[in-house]
Amino acid sequence: MPEPDTGLGDEPESDVDDGDRSHRGAFGEYGGASGGLIERTFRERIVLVGVTRDGCDTGTTDASLDELARLVDTAGADAVERVHQNRASLDPATFVGSGKAQEIRDIAERVDCDTVVFDDELTPAQQFNLEKILGRSALDRTAVILDIFAQNASTLEGKAQVELAQLRYRLPRLRGSGRTLSQQGGGIGTRGPGETQLEVDRRRLVRRVHKLEADLRKVQAHRATQSKARRRTRNRAVALVGYTNAGKSSLLNRLTDADVLVEDRLFATLDATTRRLALPGGEMVYATDTVGFVRKLPHQLVTAFKTTLDVVRDADLLIHVVDGSAADPEGSIDAVRDVLEEIGAGEVPELMVFNKSDRGDGAARLAARVEGSVAVSAHSGENLETLMATIGDRVRSMTELTELVVPWDRGDVMASVHREGQVLSEAAEEGGMRLKVRLEPSSLGALRDYVVDEETAP
Repeated sequence: MPEPDTGLGDEPESDVDDGDRSHRGAFGEYGGASGGLIERTFRERIVLVGVTRDGCDTGTTDASLDELARLVDTAGADAVERVHQNRASLDPATFVGSGKAQEIRDIAERVDCDTVVFDDELTPAQQFNLEKILGRSALDRTAVILDIFAQNASTLEGKAQVELAQLRYRLPRLRGSGRTLSQQGGGIGTRGPGETQLEVDRRRLVRRVHKLEADLRKVQAHRATQSKARRRTRNRAVALVGYTNAGKSSLLNRLTDADVLVEDRLFATLDATTRRLALPGGEMVYATDTVGFVRKLPHQLVTAFKTTLDVVRDADLLIHVVDGSAADPEGSIDAVRDVLEEIGAGEVPELMVFNKSDRGDGAARLAARVEGSVAVSAHSGENLETLMATIGDRVRSMTELTELVVPWDRGDVMASVHREGQVLSEAAEEGGMRLKVRLEPSSLGALRDYVVDEETAP
């Protein structure tokens, strides 16, 4: 399916001055508009911090820190130390408490780290206070994920969505230095121009946010038009969803020869890709690869990627791809379902597909425990025929089961029934041929005259 015209091609340069168009991301410098893969000038040293609150499992925090380490590595940095804390409640000023913050500062100096990354989202005040105590950058998981998305966005729509998420994240954190900018006061002799430059920067960012929101609304309207046109056809839509790096893009490539970028790293692909998929029963469906999910997916990203995630909400069937070789597949499944609920896709029918069966027996064991699921290998092609047949069965089950009586002299109608639907049974009668058939609502309308009334049926 051709990529929609987003209208983003004529986008003017951002009002916020980027200097020489090179940016400093969360983890070192990287090229801006120079194109190609982002090339880091160095790999920062990172200390990771995780907090387990009362009533929570320490193992869950450890698993989340393992994933955060992978995110940091994907962003182009090295995790050199971990700090774990148990707290009854989070400290509103410093997240971990002033004493623990001093301890983290000592550790950071000992390992000579550049940045401290916290596994949970920090408020602007917490981030500011921590940076003063630590004497170095304090970031959270959200900043890391946004940095990775900024590296991987390739299309105009994807770049606009990522920029919108970044601006929404940065706006409440925008503050003056306190030395180079004048500060507004509340007493006699303190009133004056105030933080003029800060206010100008904030207005520029707000204008940019509004511009991006307007552009993406146009994309959303275009997608809605496409969705209406698709629903007027007989073709169903299936969406591949799952945890990042579960193998969704590899599976779409195997099924449709889509040639989507495949790399063994988190969030390698951000843009939705749709291809036609011919099922064994002759049905044609639209299969869409979507952005991968992750634990604690930032709300800014969910909101910014609404136009892309609408494809998931409007799908007839979700193919939930799970990495069968992962250390915590159940946690991945729960994280994906949380995001699906957040975007309003929690009620869409779901087919569980456990991928990477070529990497041990994990996928097969998981599939044995989940009724109706399939274990496959997108890498080797193992069991893909079963997957295709299962998708076909699920798609056909969504169509309406109808009983028709077609007169003998209406061979054209008989041919139409066989072409438009799935004939389950045929029986010859005096008045014509009685058929039980599954038909889409769009096809049923033209055959309404031949539908058997259940009240008068023998």
